[in-house]
Amino acid sequence: MSREDIQGGPPAQEQPVQPGHESEMTPAPDYTPRFPGSGRLKGKRCLITGADSGIGRAVAVLFAREGADIAFAYLDEDEDAQETQRLCEAEGAQVYAHKGDLGEEATVLSFVQTAIDRLGGIDVLVNNAGEQHVEGDVEEISAEQFDRTFKTNVRSYFLMIRHCLPHMDEGCAIVNTVSLVAYRGSPALVDYSASRAATVGLTRALAQQLAKRGVRVNGVAPGPVWTPLIPASFPKDRVDEFGASTKMGRPGMPNEIAPSHLFLACEDGSFMTGQVLHPNGGAIVGG
Repeated sequence: MSREDIQGGPPAQEQPVQPGHESEMTPAPDYTPRFPGSGRLKGKRCLITGADSGIGRAVAVLFAREGADIAFAYLDEDEDAQETQRLCEAEGAQVYAHKGDLGEEATVLSFVQTAIDRLGGIDVLVNNAGEQHVEGDVEEISAEQFDRTFKTNVRSYFLMIRHCLPHMDEGCAIVNTVSLVAYRGSPALVDYSASRAATVGLTRALAQQLAKRGVRVNGVAPGPVWTPLIPASFPKDRVDEFGASTKMGRPGMPNEIAPSHLFLACEDGSFMTGQVLHPNGGAIVGG
């Protein structure tokens, strides 16, 4: 499968429930790392949220190829999660998968403690779980939907950081997936845009607070990326033009985003904290 398959936008399709299933997408998102591993995460213990599919899966497989052991959390997509686990184990990683809603503190506590028990500690945390809801009229966004979006996109990040930090030492790294819409907004994704802006603020504030502890905190803000969240969020007539407006004329693939997470997680990014990388297909941010 090549990136040309989504040039001008992917085929029209939709899924009824978020966060969606990668196994039902056409074409399938490309998560495969492009290069042999070079040991950049050898011996590291990495926790990744939302790694059953999409960007999270690509990050998990890439980290496994670079020598990490992986603990990942997912909501309820068992088939996709089993495939992510298989792919990471094929790279030689020890893998632990945890099912549940990370907006609930009890789920976070269970995931973090079991991951530590299985892997022996935490060196890298990647917060990646997310949800979005398309609504063109702010007056139609219910308080319940707004709270739900922030619970997944902000509260889960905060809870994961809060409960991982006691187990993270100097040299550890936190990488938060944010979004281009945190900077530009989206009229159809008001609550999602606001939640991703909040995670940018969280990233910048924590980077300043944790620098003295030697823990780096950075973010990755993708533009449009072909993941299960897209057909599970947008109607068919929006999916078939998704990403076509980028300078490259297509959405990105997950394996085009994951290397940014790797750079920030490993020693290549040792002088980076409080920063956000922008793999977005050509959008200029802050220029």
